[in-house]
Amino acid sequence: MATVHDATSSSSPSLEEMWGEPQGLGSWLSTVDHKRIGMKYLVTAMVFLVAGGVESLIMRAQLAQPNLHLISPEVYNQLFTMHGVTMMFLFATPVLSGFGNYLVPLMIGARDMAFPRLNAFGYWVFLASGIFLYSAFLTGHVPDAGWFNYVPLSGPRFAPGINIDFYALGLIFVAISTTAGAINFIVTILKMRAPGMSINRIPIFVWGELAMSFSIVFALPTLTVACVLLELERKFGFHFFDAGHGGDPLLWQHLFWIFGHPEVYIIILPALGMVSALIPTFTGRRMVGYIWIVIAEMATALIGFGVWTHHMFTTGLPQVAISFVALSSFFIAIPSGVQIFAWIATLIAGRPRLKTPMLFVLGFLLVFVIGGLSGVMFAAVPFDQQVHDSYFVIAHFHYVMVGGLLFPLFGALYYWLPKMTGRMMGEGLGKWSFWTMFAGFNVCFFPMHVMGILGQPRRTYTYQAGLGWTGPNLISTIGAFLLGLGIALTFWNWVWSRWHGAPAGNDPWGGDTLEWATTSPPPEYNFETIPTVASLEPTWDQPNLRDGAQPPEAGGRPLLGGHLTLSTSLLDGTPRAVVFMPHATLAPVIASLGLLVGFWGVVFGAWLLAGVGATVFAGGMIDWFWPRHQTQET
Repeated sequence: MATVHDATSSSSPSLEEMWGEPQGLGSWLSTVDHKRIGMKYLVTAMVFLVAGGVESLIMRAQLAQPNLHLISPEVYNQLFTMHGVTMMFLFATPVLSGFGNYLVPLMIGARDMAFPRLNAFGYWVFLASGIFLYSAFLTGHVPDAGWFNYVPLSGPRFAPGINIDFYALGLIFVAISTTAGAINFIVTILKMRAPGMSINRIPIFVWGELAMSFSIVFALPTLTVACVLLELERKFGFHFFDAGHGGDPLLWQHLFWIFGHPEVYIIILPALGMVSALIPTFTGRRMVGYIWIVIAEMATALIGFGVWTHHMFTTGLPQVAISFVALSSFFIAIPSGVQIFAWIATLIAGRPRLKTPMLFVLGFLLVFVIGGLSGVMFAAVPFDQQVHDSYFVIAHFHYVMVGGLLFPLFGALYYWLPKMTGRMMGEGLGKWSFWTMFAGFNVCFFPMHVMGILGQPRRTYTYQAGLGWTGPNLISTIGAFLLGLGIALTFWNWVWSRWHGAPAGNDPWGGDTLEWATTSPPPEYNFETIPTVASLEPTWDQPNLRDGAQPPEAGGRPLLGGHLTLSTSLLDGTPRAVVFMPHATLAPVIASLGLLVGFWGVVFGAWLLAGVGATVFAGGMIDWFWPRHQTQET
């Protein structure tokens, strides 16, 4: 048997040859490397965060004082619609896919995602769908019925233009990407884990990505179906939602919220996983109640499907149905509470280091508890009916969705960007960013509770003076700009650190999961040897994992001789098969371009253009699946 040194040194050239991709900007079009795709997701999603943020700042400027007319009511409707669509579909879910794409294979000891070309296709479709939705601004037909798009206001009678068609077709388009990504995550997590990584050794962040993916697979089809039915009604005269012809407007709300409420947990669960990843590192203490946290994450995902009519308490549903959903809404606070108590117990048992990522975690705990408490209040039907469609709802929604996502997300940026770029972000600027964001967030959104109690309806274009809304609106607007400044500081920190940050080293924080065992940034093949895992905190308990090259006598598998990775069993991570992985290709970007052209053809009723798009898409698919006897994807 070769010595450890001989095994690792002789394997590196071969691995680099087999896994390396061409360099240069053009290679970003054809790459199937999960890390490069993850970075593309992250950067693109952040661009959409800026777009959605600018839209919100314009709206807050409009509401800073009564009777302002900085923008027209029509533009205001378009902005609050695109703000919601952007944040929900083009930022929140994709940015978590970005982190997942980059980190999940590293955390589970795999060399790539299960379906690399499908992974690339998912990204390009996401980008194309974003371009499709934002191209509505160029045509002057921006969606304007809210991100919930209730009928009959979005039906052909009250919205005869193509604004709503951009919305419905755009969501169908982006659903292709989201579904493809979710299936890829499920297969990767269940079948590509390193030997020895049984299900009770999977990192909690990975559990969060798994829960998100299952929720997407079961929830997203209802929204896609709703959008298809709406397009059939708008373009071909069907009457699914038209009460005058036997349809039912409430059908849209049911279909939308069967997706819409689980969407909350689709976004939150990976973010909670980020928190569970950061706390052990910055307390130096193993997570308290790992099993209970995992059960709580999966239970939250499951119960989330039982509370969709939580959003429909004022629509006249039967009392029995309302009572059931109210009970479910109270019940879902239990698994959330379990996680919060586990985090607090770990903080108390450990020795917290107040680095920037940890500050974001602590900020998250406060705002998430406030958002959770107001969420429980909505489970009480009489209270819900009193504040329904008021600014109180916006306050609760943003404390949970924005606070619950943004603070873990920015903590995760400071935590994992050194692994991705090899450079540390500035600690001082990071703390300035945190405190500015934390102050701005609470100054912006907490007064909205007061506005709601005072009766200000949501989606208000302007208001009269003397209603008691002026002061809270002005404070909220100041907070929004402060929040934007805090976010900008982190973006600047990101750019600055790329060239001027201190070298990160392999493990700058003392993390406990596998990604810290390899270099920063990781090589194309992630690990020189596929590691064998024997602990829930492998880098703490297995010194032989350091430097990403576990010796063969300790269980490391070089897997030389091809573009290979390992498939393992579902429960205990026993090796089952060596899997051939595909190489870089332009097929996914060509197919996505065809879809973009095709969707443009459909929205404008230009069927010849749609045919061109379908032809390009078919060409991409033929190139993708043309048998070359390389991989499972060809």
